[in-house]
Amino acid sequence: MGHRIVHGGSELHSHTLLDDDVRARLDRVADLAPLHVPQALTVLDAARDLLPGVPHVACFDTVFHAGLPVAAREYAVPSRWRDAYGLRRYGFHGLSYAWALARTAELLGRRPEELHLVIVHLGGGCSACAVRDGRSVDTTMGFTPLEGLVMSHRSGSVDPGALTWLLTRKAVSADEIEDALNHRSGLLGLSGTSDDTRDLVRSRVAGDERAALALDVFTHQFRRGIAGMAASLGRLDALVFTGEIGEDQPEVREEVCAGLSVFGLTGGLRPLIAERPEIISEPGARVPVVVVPTGEAQQINLETRALLAHR
Repeated sequence: MGHRIVHGGSELHSHTLLDDDVRARLDRVADLAPLHVPQALTVLDAARDLLPGVPHVACFDTVFHAGLPVAAREYAVPSRWRDAYGLRRYGFHGLSYAWALARTAELLGRRPEELHLVIVHLGGGCSACAVRDGRSVDTTMGFTPLEGLVMSHRSGSVDPGALTWLLTRKAVSADEIEDALNHRSGLLGLSGTSDDTRDLVRSRVAGDERAALALDVFTHQFRRGIAGMAASLGRLDALVFTGEIGEDQPEVREEVCAGLSVFGLTGGLRPLIAERPEIISEPGARVPVVVVPTGEAQQINLETRALLAHR
């Protein structure tokens, strides 16, 4: 059995066969991704109890980014924080990115290690990744899956000075800040009504100004993220959308691409025809726009089989 584990922390940086030692290490990193890891460990423990004779493999979202260059990995904070606490950028959505990279290479008729791509994962959690020569060289998420772009109900990056100001000057507790940033922010916090882009697109058409604001901030942040990721590439061979929103929300794709003419991207994207990888930009576009349906489960399957084949 293969299990998706969002955060491997500083100790677990490859997909790993589970044993009691690995399971204990997972407890130590659970609080780094509180929306994901504790729940995954509950399922993992139940599966190990029900199927004790079956190998179990932990597949980490952080593995795809394990080789991030130092400049993209390190925070400009005191060395003690980095050395003693492992405070660094890890990156996430790695299983999704690995699947999208391989499918894009097949679609373009090139090898993954030949490609320079920006891949954006748009779902409940959102991030962007720069892939150069088939390897992750930058990404928008960092120490936890909270950093980076605006998400469904997560804030993305917020000025840390604003958070310490709330904590020290306005007596907002750390627990309240953590809860608000993880559960009551993002599209939900901006719109006040929904964290679902489908609802917000309909509400914007009906004249809801807060829904329009939420979508404007969301797509603006994505254009910023894509531009930032492109700065780590020598060229841009394609822009790739994956994740539930990336696959299912043509209005978001259109608004993101229409505002990136500086990179040779344009609007006028066609709808996705089928649930398979497709180029949705016009024929002959300077930079192809690709949609790859989310394949995290399929990637876990591949990684698990590959690891067990070499036991």
